[in-house]
Amino acid sequence: MFLFYPEKSHHIALSLFRFALNTPILSSILKKKYATKSFDAPVSSFGLSFKNRVGLAAGFDKDGKYIDLVSRLGFGFIEIGTVTPKPQAGNPLPRLFRLPKDKALINRMGFNNDGVDALVSRLKKASYDHVILGGNIGKNKVTPNDKAYLDYLICFEKLHAYVDYFVVNVSSPNTPGLRDLQEVNSLRKILTPLVQHSLQTNKKPILLKVAPDVSYDHLDGIIDLMMELSMDGLIISNTTIDRSNLSTNKDEVDKIGSGGVSGKPLLDSSSSMIQYVNKKTNGALEIIGVGGIHSGDDGLNKIKAGASLVQIYTGFIYEGPTLIGEIKKKLQNLSKG
Repeated sequence: MFLFYPEKSHHIALSLFRFALNTPILSSILKKKYATKSFDAPVSSFGLSFKNRVGLAAGFDKDGKYIDLVSRLGFGFIEIGTVTPKPQAGNPLPRLFRLPKDKALINRMGFNNDGVDALVSRLKKASYDHVILGGNIGKNKVTPNDKAYLDYLICFEKLHAYVDYFVVNVSSPNTPGLRDLQEVNSLRKILTPLVQHSLQTNKKPILLKVAPDVSYDHLDGIIDLMMELSMDGLIISNTTIDRSNLSTNKDEVDKIGSGGVSGKPLLDSSSSMIQYVNKKTNGALEIIGVGGIHSGDDGLNKIKAGASLVQIYTGFIYEGPTLIGEIKKKLQNLSKG
């Protein structure tokens, strides 16, 4: 797959996987190899019951096209999106790049997706093994920041009946001005209507996904706001714009251009942020740890730092589906939440 352009590889791999699962003999082999339940260790988090602590991060299945497939790999939860109210093409190609020396990716996808109505239509027809489903929501590129709260509310209302929890994404570096919405006053304007809507209906957990590049002073303000609004937790973290610790030749990285870095280079910074938030709140804000998980020990690193659950994406690309079982095996003896 690494011989192909990264975005094309993604679609080829999923097509081959779908073919295999629709072929009885291959399907039996895949399920036996990857979907084993022997390492599952149920845990409660955000008021939900997860069959295990390992999830698939947002971005892998933006439009909910492959839930039926990836749910058979043994994940405890799957996060779809980022979805926006209206369809958008995202940024021009190429927009996804591999850094094999760093076991990292650089992406500037730009919230490419089919829009929330198309996603809801798919979810109404979806059939998949029992797994917790999260909805990652964002704003359209053309929506000005002072109207961004309306985009998040539209996605929240339309998806509310079809997902188990929500993630507010204001931390992608690939939509111009989006990270400005991490300022506390902007966040308050976005989050307050979502919390109010949730309280008036069937309450669903609401999490905020933060960038690893925010200062800890800024993070303190975000934490205070989340506690004030009785938010459910944080996802730490999104991709980083910091490229100072990459092994890949600087000229090669500069040639790629803008975009967020994911994968191994994020492991320590995201874990440090998790540890800080966990200590700052005395564990009052639950955390999903994501960033740099390429082994069972990496997953355990996130849990020891203070995360309740973990998510993988870039590690899944580099290490393959066996990573899921490896992490579950490492975490199975942890005390149940």
